[in-house]
Amino acid sequence: MKVKKISALLMASAVLAGSVPAQAVFAEEASQKTAAEETAADNTVAENKIPKYIFLFIGDGMSYPQIQTTNYYLNAIEDDGDEILTSENKLNMMNFPVAGSAQTYDSTSFCPDSASTATSISTGHKTYSGTINMDEKMETPYETIAEKLKDQLGYKIGILSSVNLNHATPAAFYAHQASRNSYYEIGEEMIASEFDYFAGGGLLQPTGAEEDKTDLYQLAQEAGYKVINTKADAEALTAEDGKAIVIDETLADSDAMSYSMDLEEGEWGLADYVEKGIEVLDNETGFFMMCEGGKIDWACHANDAAAAITDTKAMDDAVGKAVEFYNEHPDETLILVTGDHETGGLSMGFAGTDYDTFLANMANQKISYAKFDEDYVAGYKENKTDFDTVMKDVTELFGLQAPQGETESTNKADSKDKHLESEDTGSLVMTDYEYNKLKAAYEETMSRTGEEEEFSQEEYLLYGSYEPLTVTITHILNNKSGINFSSYAHTGLPVEVFAMGAGQEDFSGYYDNTDIFNKMAALTGVK
Repeated sequence: MKVKKISALLMASAVLAGSVPAQAVFAEEASQKTAAEETAADNTVAENKIPKYIFLFIGDGMSYPQIQTTNYYLNAIEDDGDEILTSENKLNMMNFPVAGSAQTYDSTSFCPDSASTATSISTGHKTYSGTINMDEKMETPYETIAEKLKDQLGYKIGILSSVNLNHATPAAFYAHQASRNSYYEIGEEMIASEFDYFAGGGLLQPTGAEEDKTDLYQLAQEAGYKVINTKADAEALTAEDGKAIVIDETLADSDAMSYSMDLEEGEWGLADYVEKGIEVLDNETGFFMMCEGGKIDWACHANDAAAAITDTKAMDDAVGKAVEFYNEHPDETLILVTGDHETGGLSMGFAGTDYDTFLANMANQKISYAKFDEDYVAGYKENKTDFDTVMKDVTELFGLQAPQGETESTNKADSKDKHLESEDTGSLVMTDYEYNKLKAAYEETMSRTGEEEEFSQEEYLLYGSYEPLTVTITHILNNKSGINFSSYAHTGLPVEVFAMGAGQEDFSGYYDNTDIFNKMAALTGVK
């Protein structure tokens, strides 16, 4: 068993460390039927089929609010001339024939973290927040579904993520560590797993926390992995190349993949890595692929609804690639889509707009919070840019306008989604209250050095740990669209479990997230 192979490594790292907590233009895509929608009508999968090809998609931070907001947004940006609201299922996952729900609590909290929830999904065991595939005493490692399928059935294994490949969720399918922050040790286990295909973001701390260890990429090559970091080499990759680690060419914040809305034309997104993964993993014995949409979580932590929507859509596009494969192997394929937990306390409905929403407003945001911080805010601080100049960028990149006279908004407000008696038009011209709030946030950003260790309660409630200017911009745009966040952290909401294919019927109902593992294990017969 794989667990035995790594026991020495586990004991050496069993000291707990601290836990760390596309542009939005979809109108053309939204008017087309999803791959799953076209498939669902003909879904006649026989009961008790053993899945030979298993896809497990995990939207980090993705629960019902993220899914439904994305779907309503896609409907809102369609201009069909109908004055009555309608909503069709625009997402592949929403057209799966079976839907269930899973509770997400862990041994620590009803509002768990990604390490413990991914452990539950991958092993069927609860553990403490911040812990990966170890029991609460940090003594016993748990074997994962991916390890079992590889060792017992000979399946090829693929692990994909839009964030770092040694981050909590992908790590939960191959690593066993007391702390999710043991990035180097996790990377060592990633290499020792001998899994066939890793793809997505770069490795955190590849030379260790103190930068004094052998580079993980070098160790991977020495272990027989082909390490790829260009799009051209990724395109050329074939099954004949053997084990591969594919790092995205255009890494962004924290060496993760770019937010979907920040991708330049021609750059690869999550769907491209899934498509390539299918190509290199496909074989007669079978394969298991876990694909994480990790930046849904990051966007929701930052209360950036537009980035969360576009990355939810990006992960669903990746699901669409699995559906295409399913259509060729309907009796042997199982596709699961779930979340690890909800992030941000996202809700549709804001006190300031009463019952009204203006979701099409979100299409005015052209850049993620992270890219805005990197490309603009850093320069504002360095150059001591005045507020009026900053406002020009805010208007250009987010659509928000200063309250100057009768200025007409150029926003794309969804005017249909308002009550007849409402005086709210969905305008992106800020009120005096909103404008003054934004100016105060600008001043707070300009006064910070980046070395602040703690914030007052008021500061945290207003800005979390994010740039005050940036998070206030997204808050105002969210609220004007009828969207609100209650938190900068994880919540205790249940998560969706969508299923299609061999054994799909086992995933209906309301159950614990540990049962996702239990059901996969029972279907495949692994022990």
